[in-house]
Amino acid sequence: MRERLVDLGLWLLLCVPVLLRSDPNDGGSWGLVAVGVTVLGGCVAVGRRWPLVPIAVTVALSLPASLELFTPSYSLALIAFGYLAGRRQEHTRAALWLFAAVAAAGLLLTLVTHTSLGQWFTLLLALALAVVAPWLIGRYVRQYGRLVRSGWELADRMEREQAAVADRERLRERSRIAGDMHDSLGHDLTLIAVRAGALEVDPALGPAQQLAAGELRRAAADATARLRDIIGVLREEGAAAPTAPPGETVEELTARARASGLAVTLTTTPVPALTGMPGLALHRVVQEGLTNAAKHAPGAAVSVAVAEDASTVLVRVSNGPAAPGGDSAPTEPASGGTGLVGLDERVRLAGGTLTHRVGGDGGFVLEAVLPRNPPAPVAAPAAPTSARELDRARRQVRKGLAQAIWIPLALLVALGALMAGVALWTQHLSYLEPEDYAGMRLGQSLAELADDLPERPLDGPPHRVPAEPPGMDECRYYRSTLLAAIPVYRLCFVDGHLAGKAEVP
Repeated sequence: MRERLVDLGLWLLLCVPVLLRSDPNDGGSWGLVAVGVTVLGGCVAVGRRWPLVPIAVTVALSLPASLELFTPSYSLALIAFGYLAGRRQEHTRAALWLFAAVAAAGLLLTLVTHTSLGQWFTLLLALALAVVAPWLIGRYVRQYGRLVRSGWELADRMEREQAAVADRERLRERSRIAGDMHDSLGHDLTLIAVRAGALEVDPALGPAQQLAAGELRRAAADATARLRDIIGVLREEGAAAPTAPPGETVEELTARARASGLAVTLTTTPVPALTGMPGLALHRVVQEGLTNAAKHAPGAAVSVAVAEDASTVLVRVSNGPAAPGGDSAPTEPASGGTGLVGLDERVRLAGGTLTHRVGGDGGFVLEAVLPRNPPAPVAAPAAPTSARELDRARRQVRKGLAQAIWIPLALLVALGALMAGVALWTQHLSYLEPEDYAGMRLGQSLAELADDLPERPLDGPPHRVPAEPPGMDECRYYRSTLLAAIPVYRLCFVDGHLAGKAEVP
């Protein structure tokens, strides 16, 4: 409804100049008024769907009335339809083709009607000022409106992105907590199971106590399995590992495992001190190796060795095969678990490499090479997409504003240069060389003067030229200079012969 009211108001406004030209004494008639009002109504009606149609129709109404395209009845309509076409049309190619077609049609009418090229230049000037300039302003307003809408849309999108980032951070933190639970609590539960297993075979205990110790061992093993399953669900794929080193040293870790009944030997003391992610990875390699040995090779001896050079630290955790009568689980701990997968990612983030293999005695070897210095921090992510889109929209608006200012100026400059060139060319056609004028003699025929005369004379005498001599059949006027309109040469003829010549101001 609102659009219809706007279109109705626009139609009434554009009809005012047409109604003012209805006086027959002013070159109008009620028939022309009826045609103009009807056509303008149709243009307004189809303008929203086909923005260029009103421009083409209004130009078609204007050109028969004036080859200069400027008419009192339809000049306001040209300006309005040009602006609306810039506001409503997405692409510019069709509009540029239309402007070129109008210029070509004006030139064709000028040549057909044998009128002066000055009228065509006036048409180009009217086209640039009354149609192209409003069209460019409409384009700028359209782009500015798009920028405003894009700004609000991007602001809303950024709010949603910030909320999503906050949710991802909470999930990532939960994943870190889950990983640490798997690493530390799983290790502690394994040591409990080792200690309970030792109590289960202790001959100093009675059958009831041994049965209770066996139940405790199985419960700890089941709790470890359930913990692994739960952590596997909570762990986020690709989650970053914690970067703070643990508070427990490798010496304390192996001593606690030894106190729990695990036969572990640390062959390197003191262990080289590493900071940051390499230190965390070193602790985790030893912890994971001890946990896997306790789970999959109960009763086997475990050896922890650390070697260093100028730039790297090598840590190796190896264990023999399970003792006779122990758990029948496979020695290879990679089956069914995610501990080695997460450990490999943590070592990689620390800048090192992790390898694991079955030893020659049927045991298992876990080995990692770690750098002494922490790796460089990961580069910050690129600017958000929304910020790049907003910056691109701003550049487009600035470009549209520049086009709205400079394109009309460039058109005016080009039009002026073209008009100046054509003017010089037409003046050259009627320019009579002073030497040729001085060599002309009275009584010469037109045939004898043909080689000295320019291609065409002036269209008529310049303004305020003295009256022509009486008794002459014809007087022709030629330019005496290229850049000035006066003075001119006047050649008068009687019966095809030169009867008078003069330089008149």
